[in-house]
Amino acid sequence: MEPFSPPEPGFPAEKSSSMPQKTFRVLVGVTGSVAALKLPLLITELLKIPGLEVKVVTTERAKHFYRAQEIPVTLYSDEDEWQLWKGRSDPVLHIELRRWADLMLVAPLDANTLAKLANGICDNLLTCVIRAWDLSKPLLFCPAMNTAMWEHPITAQQVEQLKGFGYTEIPCVVKKLVCGDEGRGAMAEVWTIVENVKRILEERDLPTQS
Repeated sequence: MEPFSPPEPGFPAEKSSSMPQKTFRVLVGVTGSVAALKLPLLITELLKIPGLEVKVVTTERAKHFYRAQEIPVTLYSDEDEWQLWKGRSDPVLHIELRRWADLMLVAPLDANTLAKLANGICDNLLTCVIRAWDLSKPLLFCPAMNTAMWEHPITAQQVEQLKGFGYTEIPCVVKKLVCGDEGRGAMAEVWTIVENVKRILEERDLPTQS
């Protein structure tokens, strides 16, 4: 496919290197949970995996918890979708991202976006990518929310719905939350998330050590 611009010249086509190297493309989705504070660390740790390419899709609310300057990879949001498409022949960003990625990782997945995904709602760039996702490719999701929200009966139903689609849950953990409550609902630790990505790389015979 020919490269297009904006928002990123050359995306999604990739330059071939003089030295053959296996690459694996990970699209990270981030939503409006306070656990989005960990996005810079998560991206840093993922980029330590050799041959891994990373791009990020953010919801508008997630932007409250990190600074774009801290993210060393391309960051897409709703505005990019609408700036890119001007006419019928233009690329559709959520489809281009879906085609580009080998794996999607949603970390954190807040209660609101969980509910949207379970019900097929696609009202922003991130949920559109997921609604169009190729189910032959892995999609990992990391729930993160207040303990009271996690314990609401509908949460378990919605998590099971996503697993029924073929998505893989990286379970939340018990800890003292930023709001002061203590209990289950915190996003899995970054190292746990990265290890899950490495496991999938190993299943596909791709390098995980430099």
